[in-house]
Amino acid sequence: MAERRSWVLVDGENIDATLGGSILGRRPQPDERPRWDRLLTFVAERWGQPSQGLFFLNASSHLPMPFVQALLALGYQPVPLSGDADEKVVDIAIQRTLRALADRSDDVVLVSHDRDFVEDIAALTGNGRRVGVIAFNEFRSSEFSAMPGVELFDIEYDAEAFDAPLPRVRVIPIDEFDPTAFLR
Repeated sequence: MAERRSWVLVDGENIDATLGGSILGRRPQPDERPRWDRLLTFVAERWGQPSQGLFFLNASSHLPMPFVQALLALGYQPVPLSGDADEKVVDIAIQRTLRALADRSDDVVLVSHDRDFVEDIAALTGNGRRVGVIAFNEFRSSEFSAMPGVELFDIEYDAEAFDAPLPRVRVIPIDEFDPTAFLR
């Protein structure tokens, strides 16, 4: 019997668009992007089992080979996709993958804010399977928050996927409030 594992499904375009458009207000510089390997480590340590990453890419116009090679070196399996301009190929592929995982007992973590995955994530909950969503909490679809059986993680604060603090405004639980962070 194969060892149970956690599948980490990354919607990189969604994370990148949120980071650039909603947090930084510009295209992220290479040193401002997530350290994708930290997500695999975070999930493996958090859930105490190996994690396997699938990184979905829209390669309709070109395949970014340096990025693909970097993903391979980090332990991800790149999933380059193509389709018509009006097709959301990454979303379609992630939805199909989530549905295929319903037939397995492995745990699943989605890295995306997108509400397009709510139904498929909900279908995976229960039966002892752990299901999680990693995103910027303030931009994650609120439908994930209302879903029982889904663990929610912040990509910056929980998974610590960034080398430097991002310029985010977030609600701080009083138990985590450190006034020195504001007294600079």
